[in-house]
Amino acid sequence: MNRAFSKGVRRFRRDESGTASVEFVILAPFLIGLMLFSVELGVVTLRAAMLERGLDIAVRDIRLGTGNVPDHDATKATICDNAAIIPNCLNKLRLEMRPNNLRAYSALDPTPDCTDNEEPTKPLRAFIPGAQNELMVLRACVKFQPLFPRAILGDAFSTDNSGEAALVASTAFVQEPI
Repeated sequence: MNRAFSKGVRRFRRDESGTASVEFVILAPFLIGLMLFSVELGVVTLRAAMLERGLDIAVRDIRLGTGNVPDHDATKATICDNAAIIPNCLNKLRLEMRPNNLRAYSALDPTPDCTDNEEPTKPLRAFIPGAQNELMVLRACVKFQPLFPRAILGDAFSTDNSGEAALVASTAFVQEPI
């Protein structure tokens, strides 16, 4: 019995069939995780770039629209029209604009004004159009649902109670004179 058992063990040790599947089982989770991370990072980067682009175009319209007072809804629509990849942009985007003093600059509140599904009636923090030759600070915050919320990057986002993460873009500009 011992001899048959040891002979079977030797034959099993020499047999190399199935070694590729062992390597696959060890490496596949890492490769799949890397692919999920890459897709999520690409989508988030694209959304952030489109939010920045929409914000830049809206600010250009505000800055050069001499004599026109910027309207919250029109600014929001301009940003969303130029940030086409952000889903449900008009409902998820929150803007905050206020004048600032060039000589005594005060930063915006560190926590951005974002939408929250838990508080649908949350009032707008501030959207003050400003006057000519005045430094204005504009911040946009949009919430999005991560593609893979439990994957590597999706789990790293700080999310609210509904599982949405925030993208924030801000800019400063000077109102042009008439």
